[in-house]
Amino acid sequence: MRPKSSPNYLAGYPAALIAQVQELIAQGKLADLLRQKYPLAHEVRTDKALYDYVQEIKNEHMGNVGQLSKVAYDSKLHVIKNALGTHTTVSRVQGGNLKSKREIRIAAMFREMPAEFLRMIVVHELAHMKEREHGKAFYQLCLHMEPDYAQLEFDLRAYLTMREAGGK
Repeated sequence: MRPKSSPNYLAGYPAALIAQVQELIAQGKLADLLRQKYPLAHEVRTDKALYDYVQEIKNEHMGNVGQLSKVAYDSKLHVIKNALGTHTTVSRVQGGNLKSKREIRIAAMFREMPAEFLRMIVVHELAHMKEREHGKAFYQLCLHMEPDYAQLEFDLRAYLTMREAGGK
């Protein structure tokens, strides 16, 4: 059995940008830059607080999409699925009715992250409720909900790359 390779969080970005991030990691400067840019952790620590936080964003930007049954932090998510968040829709027949349950799970590592990174991953998973695929409409919806989405996603990917390389 082959060992699982580490995800390449910066795949798809220009080579010069990747080299810049890797140089900052090698010099030990990336962590300080990110700490200066995103100094505060959020207060959303429990699953209930996360549910309320997600509902607030959903109601503000996507009121007509449907109800969420569950929103939770998941400690196994990053390890098992190599994912930072998931969205699922499960349909079940109950009597003569079709019941649908929607869930969002966020990797537990986001409990300790800056508020901006939590918002970015929540926006990403909420966007999947309307747009299943990562296409143009999906990213336009993300930008509608969070105007700094692209920068936040890049900064999070840089952070995850640093963490994968052994940085803190």
